[in-house]
Amino acid sequence: MRKLIVSTWMTLDGVFDAESMGQWFNPYDSRARQEYIRDGILAADAILFGRKTYEMLAPYWSSMKNNEMGVAAKLNSVEKYVVSTTLKTAAWENSTIISNNMEQEIARLKQQPGKEIQIEGSATLVQSLAAAGLIDEYRFLVHPVMMGNGKRFFGDGMHSGLQLVDSQQLDKGVMLLCYQSV
Repeated sequence: MRKLIVSTWMTLDGVFDAESMGQWFNPYDSRARQEYIRDGILAADAILFGRKTYEMLAPYWSSMKNNEMGVAAKLNSVEKYVVSTTLKTAAWENSTIISNNMEQEIARLKQQPGKEIQIEGSATLVQSLAAAGLIDEYRFLVHPVMMGNGKRFFGDGMHSGLQLVDSQQLDKGVMLLCYQSV
């Protein structure tokens, strides 16, 4: 049975907005953070996306042919699932659209042999799956800045009991916080 693991990067106040990454993500780059991100992606048996995240990442990574950043080959070859009721095609190699019975389909994917299904970003999807009790673990890279506004990872009404299972301080004050669902 595989674990469903949320992997996301955010600010201290929960902003994970891609449009503002130049302010909160880029200034805190370090070798340790790059290695953590790379190792996490390489550990995935499959990746699950919401439609918006998929549409943002697919054109960029599918054009990479020289294993850029040490992860392009993995991202292009791993099984990818995109949850969407509006997406009609998923052209990124090894992509499958889940448009019906999302919770049942993801529970079925978790039952398959392997280690990890990772959800990259995809806050709306995460909120639905958390409410259904399907998330096993959350891995947050928290950057030491508060944006005050922007798209937040945690939506109103999101509630989940969590147990801290690991924490590490990376360079430049970035914290890795790993929680399991209780």
